[in-house]
Amino acid sequence: MISRALLLGTALALALGGGAVAETEKREVGNIVYDGAPPTPAALQAAIAPYYNARAAGFVDWLPDGSMLITTRFGDTAQLHRVAGPGADRSQLTFFGEPISDAHVRPGTSTFLYPRDVGGAEYYQAYLRDLAGHETQLTAPNTRNQNFVFSKDGKLVAWSQVTPGDPNYDVMLADPSNPAGRRKVLEGTGAIAVRDISADGRTILVARNNAQTWVELFTLDVASGKLTPVGPTDRKIGYVGGVFVDGGKGVLTLSDDGVEFTRPVVIDVASGRVRDLEPGAKWGTEDFDVSPDGKTLAQVVNEEGYSRIVLRDVASGKVIATPKPPLGVLGTIKFSPDGGKLGFGLSTSTNSMDAWSYELKGGKLTRWTQSELGGLDAAKLVEPALFRYPTFDGRQIPAFIYRPGKDAKASAKGGKLPVVIQIHGGPEGQELPAFNPRRQSWVNEIGAAVIIPNVRGSTGYGRTYTGLDNAEKREDSVKDIGALLDWVARQPDLDASRVAVVGQSYGGYMVLAVAGHYNDRIAGAIDLYGISNWITFLQNTEGYRRDLRRAEYGDERKPEMRAVFEKISPIAYSDRMKKPMMVFQGANDPRVPRTESEQMVAKLRAQGTEVWYVMAKDEGHGIYKKANQEAVRATEVVFLKKVLGVE
Repeated sequence: MISRALLLGTALALALGGGAVAETEKREVGNIVYDGAPPTPAALQAAIAPYYNARAAGFVDWLPDGSMLITTRFGDTAQLHRVAGPGADRSQLTFFGEPISDAHVRPGTSTFLYPRDVGGAEYYQAYLRDLAGHETQLTAPNTRNQNFVFSKDGKLVAWSQVTPGDPNYDVMLADPSNPAGRRKVLEGTGAIAVRDISADGRTILVARNNAQTWVELFTLDVASGKLTPVGPTDRKIGYVGGVFVDGGKGVLTLSDDGVEFTRPVVIDVASGRVRDLEPGAKWGTEDFDVSPDGKTLAQVVNEEGYSRIVLRDVASGKVIATPKPPLGVLGTIKFSPDGGKLGFGLSTSTNSMDAWSYELKGGKLTRWTQSELGGLDAAKLVEPALFRYPTFDGRQIPAFIYRPGKDAKASAKGGKLPVVIQIHGGPEGQELPAFNPRRQSWVNEIGAAVIIPNVRGSTGYGRTYTGLDNAEKREDSVKDIGALLDWVARQPDLDASRVAVVGQSYGGYMVLAVAGHYNDRIAGAIDLYGISNWITFLQNTEGYRRDLRRAEYGDERKPEMRAVFEKISPIAYSDRMKKPMMVFQGANDPRVPRTESEQMVAKLRAQGTEVWYVMAKDEGHGIYKKANQEAVRATEVVFLKKVLGVE
């Protein structure tokens, strides 16, 4: 059934004089509730299915015998599999209705830990499982758990735990052989994350995440519970990750202190002295791993959205090697237990993610898995082109564009293509040229040019760029989309009268804002679990993330910021949104609660705007089950074809 909140909201809109609301057809198929959205034609459903039959294999971790743990999907959800060697069969280890996307091998054993939630609610419980299928629950019921780290000898595991409504994470510690003996070693304040455990098990490295560009590092003495700051404390620094090196005397982390881009540094724990391993870095390092002996660093460097691997000597900072896998986007990267290999996942624009390895001594790159494209013709998949366009303040905004090939469904009118602009969430995120079945389906089944911009506030382009949309500057990022619409209008092959915008989460807010500010310049919009009212969003998002969101968006409890929110919340200017809109929501979303979508749907319908409302009863912040993906993505294509005038 459609939610009571939506029905009440519609009734309230009518009572307030919002105008007549047309009755919409409601139907339920599987776990999807459709309200006002038509059925998908069978032929279109068949055309869309191969895009979501395509599989991916993400590298997760190494097992002691040299085999890999990967995550891939053979049924409706991604599960853990073991791959004995390159090209070997994928042997499934977990079988759940809920997706499993992460795991950590307990050092020295074939036991692995993995987190799992229910229905996308993100209250993760962790389980220990061996290859024979014996399973033990590690974490306490009714808690959210994350940031799991094993000690190097496998005798301890530490993690962060929070309870419903609480903004403060605690640090938990347990012997994996005795989960019932878990204990709290820190009553935390703020978003505390566990990073590493010292070799002797007496010290835990933790981070307090205050904002994207303000993360504090501490050592936690397990016996006393005392926190001691690591590194400078007189300024805000954005750290990413962290591990003990030099026998616990140093911490290797990524830092943006005094620079635009995160780069690897080693901080002396006792003195606070910082040693920069990559002075003058021109691009940011976004992930890393350190070899088991602490001597070699593997960096994942982000250059214009593409990943590059750099191996560096920790002691000297000198580059050892730069492996050259196919140009694409990397997933998890990790050294093997003996330090001889590096495992990683790699996705390109035209190939879904697969597991790879790199041998440090021989320099050999090996592809371990060959994920199936699900019946798609690889020759029809499109590589995007990077470009930049000018915006209102003279900055150049980076973006990728996918243009249809000669075999795509023809939809050009007068030689001009319809356009779909997809806006990422975050806002601290980045659109990347990885394999994306959704974009490829828009290109090939609609015949649209697809543009994925990285407006101000995106990561990957430096600390200053990431902060350009904070607090009262929020709508400057919306103006960047206005500038993109100007750019589209100047292109001889793009049809400025047939443009649709699509976005999820924060990108959903952007879509709503664009629909209000640029109503006459778009044909339609798809908002997926977007923020419609900044005040109600901040009041209702889960407690464990509320303060982090206030640091980015602004604090609604402050009168001056509340006044800004009252002005820029899309629901405040919904009367300008006249073009058709599709809204999707996961019923169990803890980040952007379903009330954000439902109050927007009610307001739009009350004023007579056409709205297709689609809700998944068993999803949260995203769409992770294959059946749901196929259903919702097919409805998106039906909607886009309608508003873009594509037969």
